[in-house]
Amino acid sequence: MMKRISQKLKKWRLALVIAAIASYAFFSFSFTDNYFEISKNLDIFATTLRELDLYYVDTIQPGDLVKTGIDAMLASLDPYTDYIPESEIEDYRFMTTGEYGGIGALIQQDSSFIEISEPYEGAPAQKAGLKAGDRILKVDGISLAGKSTSDVGKLLKGQPGTPVDLEIVHAGTQSPVNISLVREDIKVKNVPYYGMISDNVGYMRLTEFTNDAGNNVKNALIALEKNKNLKGVILDLRNNPGGLLNEAVNVVNVFEPKGQLVVNTLGRIKDMNHSDLTQTEPVDTKIPLVILVNNGSASASEIVTGTVQDLDRGVIIGTRTYGKGLVQQTRPLTYNAQLKFTIAKYYIPSGRCIQALDYSHRNADGSVSKVPDSLKSAFRTLHGRVVYDGGGIDPDIKIKSPAYKQITIKLLTPPQYLIFNYATQYVQDHQAAPATPDKFTLSDADYDKFVQFVKNSSFNYTTKSETLLQQLKENTQNEKYYNDLKESYSKISDDIEQAKMNALYKDKDEIKQALEAEIMSRYYYEKGRIEVNLKYDSTVTEGIEIVNQPARYDSILSTIVPATRPFHNPSQSNWAPEAKK
Repeated sequence: MMKRISQKLKKWRLALVIAAIASYAFFSFSFTDNYFEISKNLDIFATTLRELDLYYVDTIQPGDLVKTGIDAMLASLDPYTDYIPESEIEDYRFMTTGEYGGIGALIQQDSSFIEISEPYEGAPAQKAGLKAGDRILKVDGISLAGKSTSDVGKLLKGQPGTPVDLEIVHAGTQSPVNISLVREDIKVKNVPYYGMISDNVGYMRLTEFTNDAGNNVKNALIALEKNKNLKGVILDLRNNPGGLLNEAVNVVNVFEPKGQLVVNTLGRIKDMNHSDLTQTEPVDTKIPLVILVNNGSASASEIVTGTVQDLDRGVIIGTRTYGKGLVQQTRPLTYNAQLKFTIAKYYIPSGRCIQALDYSHRNADGSVSKVPDSLKSAFRTLHGRVVYDGGGIDPDIKIKSPAYKQITIKLLTPPQYLIFNYATQYVQDHQAAPATPDKFTLSDADYDKFVQFVKNSSFNYTTKSETLLQQLKENTQNEKYYNDLKESYSKISDDIEQAKMNALYKDKDEIKQALEAEIMSRYYYEKGRIEVNLKYDSTVTEGIEIVNQPARYDSILSTIVPATRPFHNPSQSNWAPEAKK
């Protein structure tokens, strides 16, 4: 009897859900051209969910199914359109503001345990004495055995002002200790470093366009200009994924006067189209400016880079940027959820859009293609230089940063984290911090200790050569030649193993740089890591040279070369570029 009543209640609840969906469809869409299609498919969706809930072989989780359906629907549009349920709002807030409630530390998973990989300077974790390499066993009495970094991150985060108890094993010790912390509002710096990197060149790194990015770049430039020898500045946007569009405008405003157009956003809904202009007085419109970019520079990074290039305000160095020319907006949904979706494309001052992938015309298999060269157009900068749309920002000076060798990657990454673990041991043996990170050099004796540390750790990894050799072995076994070649294979395998160990010295310079950066992060946190890497950075070196070669700097910003693609309609330009040919 009770079971029948329960089934009837379930049917009534589902009927109410379907009625609510139908009602929403009517009132929301009855005055649109798509009313019938939308209401029909909402009805199909609701009835499908009802039938599954009533008759599927196992008990379903309606919330999970609906989220899966929404995610799949949005994924068919573009990768930037997302459904954000209430449970993930805090993570979204961190992405847009750089703020969250927590203890202020990065964590990583090393084999079967969770450890601190880097505490933020001045955050509760650092003030409580937590250091890189410390293992976290429990959070508020909950064992972390078998939990992922995502699981642990959720336990560590919480409202500022709330307590959290940790059970810790400090690096180099065996006995657990209990530490109580109070969560704070953690704001990750979007300008983690600025300073003079030569006698006359300043440097700023901007990692994300979160709140106050413009103000932080402004304050960094003001501080740098207190040095009377300053001749130019480098703004590093490499691996900056973007963020808030208004902060991109604010960053441009540091170097461009009030009232300068930075970006036009144009979409299907005309009322949502608008132009973004700089709003305040700049800091310096004359100082030589170099911007560093790579394939990881996207969205707001490309707005800043492209605007600076279009206005011939500075020299761009690096590799082609990512090519994201789409603008997103968030709208509130019911039950405190949010929908982030693409509303427009952005167009920088020359009139070009740098979007590289065409999500509106997918291939038959659902994949997305790049904008073909045949559809790309040429544009001109303010001084008449030729630039192109449809594929990111092409630097004025192309410098490809060298990729890490395979052995370095294996030493840096799980499962062994050997560079990380050696740095932990090094700091235990060297308590006093070196004077400055940029002057620190790991001695040959200490590097020899690292090599021995690696050998004692049973370090091993599979190279591409070994993979190919294994395939060759299998082929010769199938072809019945293996016994004839067995000794040769064995010798080649031994030679490869020896070569892998020899690579610890062959690639010493690269490995040593990674070691020095990790070690300095233990004494000086993120600032130390950045300063070490700067002294080895060939792209930064090129930027310094450009600033100190005024004739070359000016020549780059004024040289006009023939276009390889047809020009766009000049009526779309803000300065009629065709007239400047």
